[in-house]
Amino acid sequence: MRDVLPVLRVLGTLLLLFALSMALPWAISHYQRDGMTVVWPLAMGLTALAGLGLWWGLFPYKQDLQPRHGVILVTFAWVSLPLCGALPIWGVMLALGQPISFTHAYFEAVSGLTTTGATVLSGLDDLPVSLNIWRTFLQWMGGMGILILAVALLPLLGVGGSQLFRAEAAGPIKDTKLTPRMAGTAKGLWGVYSLFSIVCALAFWLGGMAPLDAVMHMFTTVSLGGLSPHDASFGYFQSPLLEFIALIFMLLASCNFALYFIALRKGNWRSFWHDPEMRATIGVLLGGGLLVALLLWAKGVYGPLDALRYGVFHVVSVATTTGFATTDYLTWPVFAPVLMLFLSGVATSAGSTGGGIKMMRMLILFQQARREMTRLVHPRAVQPVVVGGKVIDSPMIFSVLAFMLVYGATIITLSMVLLLTDLDPVTAFSAVIASVHCTGPGLGALGPASNYAVLSDFQIWVCTLGMLLGRLEILSFMALLTPAFWRR
Repeated sequence: MRDVLPVLRVLGTLLLLFALSMALPWAISHYQRDGMTVVWPLAMGLTALAGLGLWWGLFPYKQDLQPRHGVILVTFAWVSLPLCGALPIWGVMLALGQPISFTHAYFEAVSGLTTTGATVLSGLDDLPVSLNIWRTFLQWMGGMGILILAVALLPLLGVGGSQLFRAEAAGPIKDTKLTPRMAGTAKGLWGVYSLFSIVCALAFWLGGMAPLDAVMHMFTTVSLGGLSPHDASFGYFQSPLLEFIALIFMLLASCNFALYFIALRKGNWRSFWHDPEMRATIGVLLGGGLLVALLLWAKGVYGPLDALRYGVFHVVSVATTTGFATTDYLTWPVFAPVLMLFLSGVATSAGSTGGGIKMMRMLILFQQARREMTRLVHPRAVQPVVVGGKVIDSPMIFSVLAFMLVYGATIITLSMVLLLTDLDPVTAFSAVIASVHCTGPGLGALGPASNYAVLSDFQIWVCTLGMLLGRLEILSFMALLTPAFWRR
């Protein structure tokens, strides 16, 4: 219990920050006169009240975060923040006379904050603009992680944030200090993220989008989230130029933001272009896109130019876990959508806004497999695992192997649970993959032309758990379930 109380106090601070974020859709609602100006202050007030209660009530437990606190807080935050994020979603739909269940409202909020891009809502074009702003803004906040933003602010409130950063950050970046202080690291990453966001929004606007459309699609492009205020998703615009702009920013956001920070700070882009993970990520994305384009042309689905346009855009969109669509790609040869879904597990870098296993882990696994095959031929050979000219130490290799074991067990278990509900195998398996990878669209009944409203409440809760596990990178949550974690 002593470990939980200081965590709950810091969680109160996060809830107060989260309440402030509702000021954006409130202002938009007032400016656009969409009739929802009462909902937003109520949701903001309830969230702020909950945060203030935790912060003030547990004030005596003010202390710096320890490693175990970081893991607990990250888990608590990703479970509780969507509860507050669901309040305005539920309230707006109720005010519209289209009430939705708590299950659907919570799923929508989790999908936003985890940058999954799955939705249970339809008639998106007719929803109040403030609700669409909120849905997409949730993805922007979740993209780099609202918790990393908090790391930059917690020291100002007398609470250190280094352990929170390490618990929230993905892959090898968690042990990398880009600046002497973790708060500086978080500020630097958010600075790069904000710069990308501004440039992306301007590019969409200059490319022909209306200002609000440009902002909302910027939110979901740089975050690799993929939610759209239109039922037709990115196909609403039917613009090769806008698709090209989105393609460029999806590729940029799939790479490690720490590399951008270092390159911009030192003015040296050499390390960026020579980073093995970045090259592998871009190579897989563009290579997969060209392969699918060639398939679509060879099968006579499109002419060469259209095959290139649709093939590359959709492979990059799905593989980067964004999930934008301009056409129903489930009508393509089955190889293409299945390949895209599997690529969503590997085609983003550690330290990016994407989900999945991360490319760095795949590179380490590949080199480890190569070493074991060499040992079969030369048992006495000394061959370390090397990625990018750096030797990977044994603890990191063991961590990657443990992650892959838990990842595989999670996919199998959640898929079997969905199969118990009599969901067809293709839909069940793809729903779990799309949820754990934080991708959004799946296969079967969950393609880009449909949404998750076709699932039962229990099935939606399974997918919600999958999204949370994927965002927490599974091991963080599993660590809480071990008795050793709670021993002092």
